[in-house]
Amino acid sequence: MLTPAIAIAALLTLAPFLAVAFFAQKLTGATARLPLPVRLLAPALLCIPYLLVTCSSGSFRWPWLAVYSLLPVAITVLMHQAGRIDPEQHGNWRDFLVLAVLGLAVDLRWFEPAWPPHLAVFNKILLLDAGIYSLLLVRRLSGAGFDLRLRLRDAAIGVREFLFYAPIAIPLGLGIGFLHLHAAWPQPLRFAGAFLFTSFFIAVPEELFFRGWLQNLLERRIGRTAALLLTAVLFGLAHFNKRAAFFNWRYVLLAALAGVFYGRAWRHNRRVAASVITHACVDTVWSFWLR
Repeated sequence: MLTPAIAIAALLTLAPFLAVAFFAQKLTGATARLPLPVRLLAPALLCIPYLLVTCSSGSFRWPWLAVYSLLPVAITVLMHQAGRIDPEQHGNWRDFLVLAVLGLAVDLRWFEPAWPPHLAVFNKILLLDAGIYSLLLVRRLSGAGFDLRLRLRDAAIGVREFLFYAPIAIPLGLGIGFLHLHAAWPQPLRFAGAFLFTSFFIAVPEELFFRGWLQNLLERRIGRTAALLLTAVLFGLAHFNKRAAFFNWRYVLLAALAGVFYGRAWRHNRRVAASVITHACVDTVWSFWLR
């Protein structure tokens, strides 16, 4: 049930994510002008959505409040240190530690017990907000391409990579029994709604993390091709526990293959929007016709 407290919490959770996606340059400058203590402590405000949701549902716990207050601050401090130690942005161990913590926390669902049933999506977006603030506004990581002001070129590249992926993945997926063909034709509005929902709540967080941050940083360490392939493998492994209670090797294989094409879309112009298009096309077509 959507209560006023949950609605306000949702707006507060989405606001940082959307603000940086559309006004990154202004926000980066504004963040840099803040006094250092304020800049480092500001992400503690990410605990407010947790307070609103859990207090209204009677599931508030002090230890989880501490997690959502202190973890974003710790991540921001690490990224501030990384910016001082590695101003050329070759990739510091702190960068990879932060990405490991964020990625594992979401993939292994470490913090989901903090939330009432069916509201664990707050966890994913709040951790994304913490990463956006620390990596993009404090660390000022270059080349991430987190700009959701869609360009025609983004759409063209995104659809192109989907069309490259589909003829490989569909026969493979049908052959290994992961995909199952459904011949239903969905209503256009329903399809468009599913595409938009998938884009914002699945594709954008995953593409920003895996391509804008991880592949971006790995390129500086191991080169373009190796970074593309390693990121794709890690993206595949991140799906090992999806839709199964055991290691879902079929999902891992198809996701890793998809990761190659998502990575190609991102690195063409270093734009998350392009890989989001590819990712959303894959997931939406799968959900309507091949699941």
